[in-house]
Amino acid sequence: MNPFLNAQKQVKSACNLFWECSIDLNNYELIAHPKRVIEINIPVRMDNGTIKTFVWFRSQHNNSRWPFKWWIRFHQDVNSAEVKALSMWMTFKCAVIDIPLWGGKWGVIVDPKWLSEWELERLSRWYVRELYKYLWPDQDVPAPDVNTTPQIMAWMMDEYSKLVWKYSPGSFTGKPLSVWGSKWRGTSTAQWWVYVLQKILEIKNDNINWKKIILQWAWNAWLTMAKLLSDLWAKIVWISDSRWWIYNENGLNIVDIMLIKDKWWSVWEYADSIKISNGDILEKECDILIPAALENQITISNADKIKAKMILELANGPITPDADEVLFYKWIIVIPDILANSGWVMVSYFEQVQNNTNYYWLEQEVDEKLKLKITNATIDVYNKSVELNTSVRNGAYVIAIKRVLDAMKARGEV
Repeated sequence: MNPFLNAQKQVKSACNLFWECSIDLNNYELIAHPKRVIEINIPVRMDNGTIKTFVWFRSQHNNSRWPFKWWIRFHQDVNSAEVKALSMWMTFKCAVIDIPLWGGKWGVIVDPKWLSEWELERLSRWYVRELYKYLWPDQDVPAPDVNTTPQIMAWMMDEYSKLVWKYSPGSFTGKPLSVWGSKWRGTSTAQWWVYVLQKILEIKNDNINWKKIILQWAWNAWLTMAKLLSDLWAKIVWISDSRWWIYNENGLNIVDIMLIKDKWWSVWEYADSIKISNGDILEKECDILIPAALENQITISNADKIKAKMILELANGPITPDADEVLFYKWIIVIPDILANSGWVMVSYFEQVQNNTNYYWLEQEVDEKLKLKITNATIDVYNKSVELNTSVRNGAYVIAIKRVLDAMKARGEV
């Protein structure tokens, strides 16, 4: 399933359904396609002396409120359609939380697990050399995504600074603290998800206590979020990596899983659980399902089998548009990716602001700003969905699309 076509369907659905987003076809076309997409082939010398060419995709969707905000993904299945979709979703993530950044995406066809550290560094630096003339701290600001790390951001920032003859910490975000990343970044992204979930439950006169949760994808920030939820007395009963699911009806010990993942890269080594290969786990009964891997996890083929009462999208595009309709008519609340997963860009925005002002906040300040933003955005989105008697996703898109078009209109682009 083409994720870019899915993204377009989501936007068109919101545009067609509601009077306040009624726009003519020409205006829809302005937001339904990236402004530019390029493909770059970059040769890198490997440790054994051979040359290997890596394909990079770069999509700029919309920058009506300037600048572009990028996420850099290293994955063997990266393709042009995925990169275009992710740049489009980024535009609406920024819009729904109302920050002055807009959508872009980088993707590299590579499985970094098969590269040495030196090869990974050469790959990262060579890409900056190819594109540094287009990477300005006030125009294009990349950040880490799947399989990219603070260390990779540090290499890229360092390479950019060398090329422009000026130390430029604001050229990349998601950096280590030692080169002026933001304090509390690792926890704050996970905390964002918890704040979104708590606010939705609060609006529904509910809370997180003893909720049974299925988490697809045990990695870094996702595991941090699982630990935060466990501390709030939620029960993570199923959790997975790319191959295995582990289960304990009394709740898994997230701290132990964190240690095991750090050492072995797999949840398989966790002892106190039932272990099975990946299968139809998303269809198991639970209170909250968290698809946090890649796109197209819930489709028309399995949507009717979903037994969760609520879904929190931590992946980008894990539910296809036709599956979305099925879930809506089953009264399953879906907290959409453009709201739930916008914490990444909010924290990157905070880091960028600190880099540009050369003034750095305490952890408490980051948390306070984060909580205020997400609380207001979540309330606005949920209220819009109730007002229009539609899904939470459509409520989010109505708000986001209107902000994008208002900015384009003010600049004379519409």
